Amino acid sequence: MTRPENSRVRLGVLLFLCAMSFILYLDRVCMGQALKSIETDLHLERWQTTWVTIAFTVAYGLFEIPTGRMGDRWGARRVLTRIVVWWSAFTMLTGACWNFTSLLFVRFLFGAGEAGAYPNAARVISRWFPAGERGRVQGLMLAAGQAGASLSPGLTAQIIATLGWRAAFIFFGLVGLIWSLLFWRFFHDHPEQHPRISEAELRTIGTTNHPSTHSPVPWHLVVRNRTILLLGLIVTCTAFVAYLYLSWYPTYLQEARGVSLQTSGWLASLTLVGGGLGLLSGGWILDRITRKSANSLRRRQLAATLSHTSAAVFLLLAVNTDSPLGSATLAAASCFAMFLPQSAWWSCAIEVSGPHIGALFGLMNGVGVVGAISSQFIFGRIPEWRGQIGHFGRAQWDPVFYVCIVLLGLAALSWRFVQPLRDQIAAETAPSSE
Repeated sequence: MTRPENSRVRLGVLLFLCAMSFILYLDRVCMGQALKSIETDLHLERWQTTWVTIAFTVAYGLFEIPTGRMGDRWGARRVLTRIVVWWSAFTMLTGACWNFTSLLFVRFLFGAGEAGAYPNAARVISRWFPAGERGRVQGLMLAAGQAGASLSPGLTAQIIATLGWRAAFIFFGLVGLIWSLLFWRFFHDHPEQHPRISEAELRTIGTTNHPSTHSPVPWHLVVRNRTILLLGLIVTCTAFVAYLYLSWYPTYLQEARGVSLQTSGWLASLTLVGGGLGLLSGGWILDRITRKSANSLRRRQLAATLSHTSAAVFLLLAVNTDSPLGSATLAAASCFAMFLPQSAWWSCAIEVSGPHIGALFGLMNGVGVVGAISSQFIFGRIPEWRGQIGHFGRAQWDPVFYVCIVLLGLAALSWRFVQPLRDQIAAETAPSSE
């Protein structure tokens, strides 16, 4: 095969990963803005919409490891295409739901569809980008997801106000179907298979041998690996806080802060913009640490600890600020600090996973479902219960935010003990040289 003299094919891969991440959160977050409209139209009670949000999260957690393992066996091209087609179809079907049961069923299958997107994206990054570029790549991809999350509440509010909540889900689902078609035509699992990549770019990537993993995952090592356990704890803590902004924050702004539907959408978008800037900045900082420090792990840990501590402080200030705009701005600062170490988390997860990156990344990312479900349940039920015993407005909602503050502190503490063991899982599953 004749190759071009120069190429930047991995830039196209990055653009597809960013677009996928953008669409993933665009489709996921629109539900939070649509909840009150759905409650009204389908005559649902708050406990029912709480279980609808939990259904997505349960499915997402259950299917993370199996779908990640599928990528290890069959390649990211086939699996990511299937994933995005699936979740886009069930995004559109959300707009066709007519009662609680149909909505619960569709959102569960939507969650099953989104599961595995990031584990398989991690597999793509490990094969298509050299180590010195991965921080920026991860940061850009995750920031694109946060951009989708940031745009989603405001855009969803506008579509609902104009065309109704059902039209919003149909519109967002169509975007994913277009991505799937284009990705299938462009992407190849291994750089050397791509017809438009040059020898120079292959040397830059520095990878020529990435066999698919069919050997069993060494679970006996996984359950004893301190780094894997701590990374799972960190993502559980941050998922609890993140799902506040992804699910209930617009409702909180409307019920506790007294703002309108559209204002709540744009204020919720503001907080997620803060998270996106944190993701983008974190990727750039990670690459600088990796290139210029002999003790990059120590600096990575210190930066992550300070970031999550700052996130807790900003959220404490946000809860105690009277102005809705001021509170949302401080919440955005908290999101910025919370998401700043996300690229470092991805790098640690990739390092410790060895050849089983799909399955083990799926495990570490999937245990975050515990935090996500807890967040959706607590923010869905506790304010309602406090209203029943005589508390109103902020008095219903604000006490629950202190749980988020404590968990951010726990995440900060956990980072101090993370120690990636780059070769342990890989060594256990490497073929014998004898």
